[in-house]
Amino acid sequence: MILAVVLASVYESFQGQAQPILAAPTVEEAVAADQARDEQMAVTVELPCVISRFDNIMRMVGAEEGQDWRLMSAIAYSESRFIENLNSCRGAKGIMQIRPVVARHFNVPVESIEQTETNIRLAGMLLAELESMLRIPASTPTTDRLSIILASYNAGIGHVLDARRLARSEGANPNSWSDVSRYLRLMSDPAYYEQDIVQSGKFTGSGQTLSYVNEVMSKYAQYCKIATLA
Repeated sequence: MILAVVLASVYESFQGQAQPILAAPTVEEAVAADQARDEQMAVTVELPCVISRFDNIMRMVGAEEGQDWRLMSAIAYSESRFIENLNSCRGAKGIMQIRPVVARHFNVPVESIEQTETNIRLAGMLLAELESMLRIPASTPTTDRLSIILASYNAGIGHVLDARRLARSEGANPNSWSDVSRYLRLMSDPAYYEQDIVQSGKFTGSGQTLSYVNEVMSKYAQYCKIATLA
């Protein structure tokens, strides 16, 4: 009974005291809280898949690497038909058919390229680097820019740079996919690949590369019709 009286007295005494006033958050704290909440929502909220079961990974990686996730999905379709564990006879692996040399270039453990998210991320990083190295003017039409980047992804940037040099040397447009693809075909001819400006030598894979670019761009156009960029 005495304990009950004492506790009641303490409670009444506390209730009569002024309650502590919590300090309002600073602007920086408020911004940080908003960012944390947005990041949490981004992790927990997944959008419906409309292209493949990898849509949400594609969206996430595309946003982080500055790439259109629908283009990356079109590449995945062309490279592997969305088969995760696909291995090529040339050592390319996974949904985006990433080769070990690409992993080593970006200081990523080679054994991790079989992990789907890592595989997709390396493809995004490679696309960004190719675009930077190609230095295609901002005024270039999107179709031309993407086609030249895709050709580099497929054939290697060295051959594409050679084709652009040849185009420029003969007064053609090095930023036009029509012109660049024509010189890629011509680079199986010694009259072209033996020129001093050609640094990567003979190229005999133009047929496969041109078919690849056409397939990816066609799929990309299809995916743009059924899926939003976000």
